[in-house]
Amino acid sequence: MRNTLTRDQLLRQAENFRRPRLSRMIRRHPLAEQAAEELLRRIGSGEWQLGQKLPGETTLAAQLGVGRSTIREAVRELAGRRVLESRQGAGVFVIAHQATEDWDKVLRKADITDVLEGRLAIETEAARLAASRRTPADLKNFRYTLTDRKKASEKSPDDWYVEADLAFHRAVVTAAHNAVLTELFDTFVPRIRRAMLDMLKLDQVHRHRHDQAAHEAIADAIRDRDPELAATRAREHLSAVRSAVN
Repeated sequence: MRNTLTRDQLLRQAENFRRPRLSRMIRRHPLAEQAAEELLRRIGSGEWQLGQKLPGETTLAAQLGVGRSTIREAVRELAGRRVLESRQGAGVFVIAHQATEDWDKVLRKADITDVLEGRLAIETEAARLAASRRTPADLKNFRYTLTDRKKASEKSPDDWYVEADLAFHRAVVTAAHNAVLTELFDTFVPRIRRAMLDMLKLDQVHRHRHDQAAHEAIADAIRDRDPELAATRAREHLSAVRSAVN
């Protein structure tokens, strides 16, 4: 008995037949990401120059063998990576030949030493600013987070301890009342979390009493409104962590 194709199946076959069979046709998974990479490859090869307008959605969709919605999604991705720019009523234009790498990807690939050096820059300055700008609410937050950290260091699982430690460090950064520093710190958190858990599997030294004292010293300097001492205490603590990693 012969199988009978439905109308939709016949239409799909006809559509596939009409599409040009280019040497670099896009595979079907995942479409938007692959379409973006193919467009990026063609931009990088010089097919389209800086400032040049890309062909329309219909043309690109036919060339890559995907739908127009997939092209729109790919263009949005490359716009987010600062390669393309959509100008209302004018079209899509090339503004760079190479993509700016996604910040999350940079951090995922970064060596832990690089991450700690980034933290040194952020948290040292945050501690300095916090000593000048801290509020009574910030001091209260220090007390809570230090207490939680001490309890977690004594008997909690590693993941709970790491969260308690990060909560204190974030309290210091937020006490600086600088939105950019807070945002930068928050982007580091997932990478810091993974690194701390890995370190604790090898050495539990960061849960010991002297490490808690180092955190209390940072809080005390901020409480006493001593910017230079606060920055020094933060730098000493993170430098010790970096030395332990190396």
